[in-house]
This record gives sequence, structure tokens and C-alpha cells, in this order.
Amino acid sequence: MTAPAFSLCVYCGSRPGATPAFAETARAVGRWIGERGGQLVYGGGRNGLMGIVADATMAAGGQAIGIIPKALVEREWAHHGCTELHVVDNMHERKRMMADKADAFLALPGGIGTFEEFFEVWAWRQLGYHDKPVGLLNVDGYYDGLMAFMRTGVEQQFMSGAQMELIRVGSDVQVLLPELVQAAGMAPETRIEAI
Repeated sequence: MTAPAFSLCVYCGSRPGATPAFAETARAVGRWIGERGGQLVYGGGRNGLMGIVADATMAAGGQAIGIIPKALVEREWAHHGCTELHVVDNMHERKRMMADKADAFLALPGGIGTFEEFFEVWAWRQLGYHDKPVGLLNVDGYYDGLMAFMRTGVEQQFMSGAQMELIRVGSDVQVLLPELVQAAGMAPETRIEAI
């Protein structure tokens, strides 16, 4: 197996969402990763946006590394067609392995699990546990309300502008993904050799 040019951890829903834009964007993200020789690291499910991004990555020539806790293998319908599927004991192990295998992080639309994972890697970056880029893909205005709430946190002085600057927010796959990968110090068109 060829070493990937970069490794992007994607957090997203195990449901497809209410509008076709969510699935279309998940497919575009997977295609972007695969066409550039990248590796997707994700939650290991085959349903919803999770399955769509994984399938699109592999169809475009990339690798999909799924990481799923035993308790969710049936609930999220583990994707046994992944390049690699790691079944772990719990959510803490899942999130740690995903973070370790990633050069950068991206949240697509999703539910409570996606929110929790996004906020955790953002908090970890703010605390200095890692210095990997963190992105939020605001598809069809899905995260508008969240962004407004976070700005309220800054206005009310529970957060700082510097903390907000630790995340990159965008709505265009072709703009946000290159920014994340380049900020991670990885060139999306260049393959690297395994160490």
C-alpha cells in the first residue's frame, strides 16, 4: 500500500441529513481526498455521511481508515469495506486513534457525536495537546447558528478572538480542504514516503 500524501480526519453524521447538499458535499470531500492520494480517517460507519465520504474516498483512489467502538459496530453499521477497520473498546480510544492518525481535522454536518468530536479537537488545540488544523465545513448554512452562538461567547468574554482563530470555517470544499492540508504542512499533490 502506498503511503498517503496526507491524512484528513473527518467527523460527520451517521445519517444523511434532510437535504441532498449534505450527501453531495460528503461525496465531494471524499473525492477530493482520494484524487489527491490522501487518506480519510473517520468513525468507521457505512451509513449516512460517514459511508458516503468513505466510499467516495476509496472510489477516487484514496484510503479510508475506519475506527469504531465495539458498542457501535451494529448501531453505526461498521463499514467492513474500508481500507482498514479498527474496532476499539470505547469512544476515548476511538478519538485518540483518530487524532493520532490525522494531519488535520474537518467537521461536516452531523449530530451530537460530530459536535463533541469537533469541540474536543478544538479544545485540545487550544490547550496545546496538538497543533493540527481544525476546520468546520458549513454546508448549506448548517453551522450558521453555532457560529453565531460562538461569537456570543466571544462578545460575553467567555472566549477570545484568538480561540476562534484556531478554527477555519468555510463552505467551499475546494477552498477549505487545501487550506487545512497546507496548514498541516502537507502538499495535497505530493505523496510522502512512509517513515
